[in-house]
Amino acid sequence: VQLQASGGGLVQTGGSLRLSCAASGRTLSAYIMGWFRQAPGKEREFVAGIEWSGGSTYYADSVKGRFTISRDNVKNTVYLQMNSLKPEDTAVYNCAAAVAKYDSDLYYSTAPYRYWGQGTLVTVSS
Repeated sequence: VQLQASGGGLVQTGGSLRLSCAASGRTLSAYIMGWFRQAPGKEREFVAGIEWSGGSTYYADSVKGRFTISRDNVKNTVYLQMNSLKPEDTAVYNCAAAVAKYDSDLYYSTAPYRYWGQGTLVTVSS
């Protein structure tokens, strides 16, 4: 599975961005797609995840109500709509794919995710 993330940029506080993650290759083997982010000097953290077939979604508490993850099975693309952005959302955002089903609690960690795309930088100015 190859993943290509895009859509990052510079936005003011309160603004919106939509990230895209296009998957290619053995996409049918992907079970869940996730977005992670890493701010300078901080560890990578889970942002949101979506099951490829069933559509169940998972969110970090810090983004609930502001971010929405969705998928387009025809285009093999996962989206992350980010609204009401805050300076603390500034980070490099990566998409990732897990190819097997795990206990859902694990989806909030990097452990199940086997494939990773390159990052896209999101900068929120105050």
